[in-house]
Amino acid sequence: MNLKDEKHYITALNVDLSQSTFRETTLANSTFTNVNLAQCTIEDANLTHTKITNANLANLIIEDCNLTGLVIEGIPYADLLAAYKKVTP
Repeated sequence: MNLKDEKHYITALNVDLSQSTFRETTLANSTFTNVNLAQCTIEDANLTHTKITNANLANLIIEDCNLTGLVIEGIPYADLLAAYKKVTP
């Protein structure tokens, strides 16, 4: 299925969209529940004010990102980084 320069509201339930590509696509105000995003690449994405809960983030790699205001388990990332730098030479 190809969609280009269109606006659609989609409800997908028990659907396999493996190996799909989304470019210049808006998913703002969407909800993802019980989705498998394993081995995905998220690049040049706007995730401001996004909340991730009950997620498996094992081996997640975050690189070259604006982490301003990032909070992990209720602790601001800046505080976590400062504490890490105190104990790591």
